[in-house]
Amino acid sequence: MSPEPRIVVVGDVITDVLAVLSGPLATGSDTAAGIRFSGGGQAANTAAWLAGQGAAVTLVAAVGDDETGRERVAELERVGVTCAVERHEGYPTGSVIVLTHDGERTMVSQRGANLRLTTGHVDRAVAAAADAGHLHLSAYTLLDVGSRGAGLRALAAARERGLTTSVDAASAAPLRRVGTAFLTWVRDVDLLLVNTDEATVLAGGLDPAAQARALTSVARRVVVKRGAAGAVWVDRTGLVETAPAPGVAVVDVTGAGDAFAAGLLTAWLAGADPRTALARAGDLGALAVTTVGARPQP
Repeated sequence: MSPEPRIVVVGDVITDVLAVLSGPLATGSDTAAGIRFSGGGQAANTAAWLAGQGAAVTLVAAVGDDETGRERVAELERVGVTCAVERHEGYPTGSVIVLTHDGERTMVSQRGANLRLTTGHVDRAVAAAADAGHLHLSAYTLLDVGSRGAGLRALAAARERGLTTSVDAASAAPLRRVGTAFLTWVRDVDLLLVNTDEATVLAGGLDPAAQARALTSVARRVVVKRGAAGAVWVDRTGLVETAPAPGVAVVDVTGAGDAFAAGLLTAWLAGADPRTALARAGDLGALAVTTVGARPQP
């Protein structure tokens, strides 16, 4: 068992239908691709990467009462994730079609049972994780109106129990739809993770360090993920740290941000300084992009 406190991850469980395209998508026609089905979901992916590093981790989520949901839970349990998952009859386990080519990805999502995550389940799951020291929330939970109450309750329950908190901003398009309300929902979290598109939605077209600095009015620490350009850390003390991304051959970027988050959290929660935490995050993100799929390879 990890000597560090348990990390509770709240968010989505998804089946990824991953298509690695042989070339640009030929709209209205055919494009050859390698296609595979695998476990996905930002929260589930992060939990799997955390478990892969030896962290004690509990995933709080919702799936359908279907064979797909049972498969998703079973594969997470096999890699060491404790699953506090509620099942909802009549709702499918979420699924996403992921089209990836030339270092970019496009996702078509059916949120399914993820929209049914309840405040009561979150409360019970957080209370049951008596050894927890940190709660990490996938913002997809906040960005969907059906699960927003559960996401807000997760952050509140964490604060009530003295846990540190982090939020991954999830995706630029739904952030645009909810607007500045998002910043009120995540106010005073200990760590906010955003990629460059999400940072632009939330802080405008500034340079990454300036975006992060602007967002420290909301979160105590902000990390802007810049893909191949590395990452930037800024906190309320005025500290700015940057780290390059390791140079690797990119195969599939699916799950890279989730791996990055897991590396950052395990290092930071173990007491690493920001530069070391960013380096660990970058290494794990680089590992993720060298293989197909969103989870650690067995």
